[in-house]
Amino acid sequence: MDDRYGSDVLASGWRNRGAKQVPDVAAEHDLVVEVAQDGFCGAVTRVQGGNVELEDFHGRKRLFPLGGGFLIDGEPVRLTPPAPSKQAAKRTASGSFAVADQRARVALPSRILVEGKHDAELVEKVWGADLRVEGVAVEFLQGVDKLEELLKAEPPSATRRYGVLVDHLVPGSKESRIADGILRGPHGRHLKIVGHPFIDVWQCVTPKTLGISRWPEIPRGTDWKTGICRAFGWPHETQGDTGRAWQHILSKVHTYRDLEPALLGRVEELIDFVTEPATGGS
Repeated sequence: MDDRYGSDVLASGWRNRGAKQVPDVAAEHDLVVEVAQDGFCGAVTRVQGGNVELEDFHGRKRLFPLGGGFLIDGEPVRLTPPAPSKQAAKRTASGSFAVADQRARVALPSRILVEGKHDAELVEKVWGADLRVEGVAVEFLQGVDKLEELLKAEPPSATRRYGVLVDHLVPGSKESRIADGILRGPHGRHLKIVGHPFIDVWQCVTPKTLGISRWPEIPRGTDWKTGICRAFGWPHETQGDTGRAWQHILSKVHTYRDLEPALLGRVEELIDFVTEPATGGS
């Protein structure tokens, strides 16, 4: 017969038998947690002296003692000190293994063109180390409507391919119509145009990275960046205001895990395309 009391009623832990166990989670840098007591939500910025510092989306920092009282995705956890770092093989921000003592190669004739200064800064931050090893330069394109003019001045070839990253490349958009026309033209053979579905590259940063549930919806007819700054309560009157807002967003990006898959795959496509060995032909 089963003994529902166990073999030893005085065994340690009998009071907690059957209770739900709260998991221990290491307080690693950038881990986003919620404080159960008051709802403060932020990312781990440092752990010191038995305390963890959290920084919320508005840059406010608070200290809390390690242990219980935290939530991740609504579930209770106990925060513990992070494990000592091991001398493992280092990876770049894109997830590739870093090449020790590797000097940047002389730039290849092929190029990756990105539509916007902020796009270029994001690509550089996550893929910069890989691109320097491959010898691939990233150039700022002022808009996809300027692409045809650039191609006429410096035509691509089998040994000089162009990969182009475009914002809001969705069926029926102005960007997709321009891209389709160029790809059907004389330069399409040595050109690859890809894009993400978001209105602006800002949205390629995951909401979780910024400590928010989702990006705000901006009414049609409102400048998108201005609307985002206004929704977050940030200054939004000048171009400098939006530039500072972007630098705040970019500062939260540390690895490819902070970006949407819709962007990750497209950039990897372009890198593969421009680094393929030439197969001959003009």
